[in-house]
Order: sequence, then structure tokens, then C-alpha cells
Amino acid sequence: MSARLDARPPEGRDEEAPPIRVSGLRTAFGEHVIHDGLDLEIRRGEIVGLIGGSGTGKSVLLRTLLGLKAPEGGHVELFGENVHDPEQQGVIERRAGVLFQSGALFSSLSVLENVEAPMLEHTRMPPAFVRELAGFKIRLAGLADEAAAKRPSELSGGMLKRAGIARAIALDPELLFLDEPTSGLDPIAAEEFDGLVRGLRDALGLTVLMITHDLDSLYAVCDRVAVLADKKVLACAPLAELERSDHPWLKRYLRGPRGRAAHDAGSQRDEN
Repeated sequence: MSARLDARPPEGRDEEAPPIRVSGLRTAFGEHVIHDGLDLEIRRGEIVGLIGGSGTGKSVLLRTLLGLKAPEGGHVELFGENVHDPEQQGVIERRAGVLFQSGALFSSLSVLENVEAPMLEHTRMPPAFVRELAGFKIRLAGLADEAAAKRPSELSGGMLKRAGIARAIALDPELLFLDEPTSGLDPIAAEEFDGLVRGLRDALGLTVLMITHDLDSLYAVCDRVAVLADKKVLACAPLAELERSDHPWLKRYLRGPRGRAAHDAGSQRDEN
């Protein structure tokens, strides 16, 4: 069960390429420029948080990384491949999983059927094995077996997030995108979800890019944090380094009352 679905890499694949490499990215809607000269590189095995003020284009960057929005300039690569090359879309879909903010599960399908869907679309595995493997992914995401038969409307917010994670890891991806994964969760459920993300990264060797406003999550799970500001990635560094920044928005974000509280909570976790 632990073997990857595509254990043997296709000939010519660059296994040393970073999971995400963005250089000189320019995105715009008409004359409204969102990103201009944006650079970002994420290393294998790390969890990177993506933060930025309202209107800085976090969701636009995610859509661009997923190949859903064509950039006006620059280059976007996942695992060394151009995400906007139609011939690479199938490979990228198998190597990258996504948890959207709303979960984006098919409302008419059970949790089990939702997790089976990408396997049935992208593999030729026997249906019985697909069902067995989907059940394994559901348990790996921290859901009880009885959750498999439920519809999304029957799940709590935390269970929806876990079901979304189970579907996102259905094809054993190497890269995981999380869009506001703890939004709408109570503090206990959010803390448990942070632990799930760390555990999956360690167990499956994932690389994770997480869009979040949750300061507690940033301090709890992120190796580095990428800061969107001034139409670029202002910095991508550990929080301890970002805390020393003099950028006005970052100072307010990390040195305000909530930022200080999250820092203190993170320090206490490290001590324990």
C-alpha cells in the first residue's frame, strides 16, 4: 500500500528539479497587474506557507501554478516541467494534489467515491483494488471507516477537510497544495489538522505549499514562509528571519498582538 502508483519515473524526468520554480512571473487581468517579476523556488520535502495582504494575488498564484491561468510573462515549472504545456498536464495532475478551501468534493458522491474518482480517471487499476486503496487513503487522512459512506453534506467542517486531503493524496502525489486548510475550523480541529499535515509530509515525503492566514499554522508547521507584497515574493524564509523585516505590512502582521501570541505559542510547543 505504501508504494507510489508511478514508482518508476518516465524517461527524461528531471528528478533533481525543484517541485516549484517560478521566475519572472507576470500576471494581469487586462491592465490590472497582479504580479510583476515574481520569483519563487520551493525545495523538496519542505512545508512553505504563502501569505500576503488582500489583493496580493495568492489565489491567482495558486491558479497559475496549477496551470489554470496562463501568465502574461515569465516561467512556471513543477518538477522542471512547464505547467502550461498541454502535454505535461497529465503528468502534473498525477504528481500534485490540491485541497481547495471549500473542499470541492462532489456533493452527489460518497467520501469513498470522491477519493476513488481520480484513481479511476488516471489509472487502470482494478475497481476492487481502487476501492481498497481509497479506503486506505481515507484512514490515512484521519477519518474513521464509517465516514467513507457519508456524503459531504453529512460531514463536519473538520471531516470535510480530511476528506479533501484523502482525495488530494489519492494518486500518491509528491506535491500538495493547500488553500486556507484551517479556515472555518475551531482551534482544536485546526491544531489537529496542522498535525495531520506534518504527519503526511513526514510519512509520504511530500512537499507542501499552503496558502493561509492562520498564524498558529505558520508557526506550527512551516519550514519557510513566502510573503507576497509589492507584486513580488518579498521574501521566502523562516519566520524567525521574517520577524526582523522592516517591511510595513510584515511588521504589522508578525509583530502585532496576534503575531506575538502565535510566536509565543510556537516557542512553547518547541520547548515541550
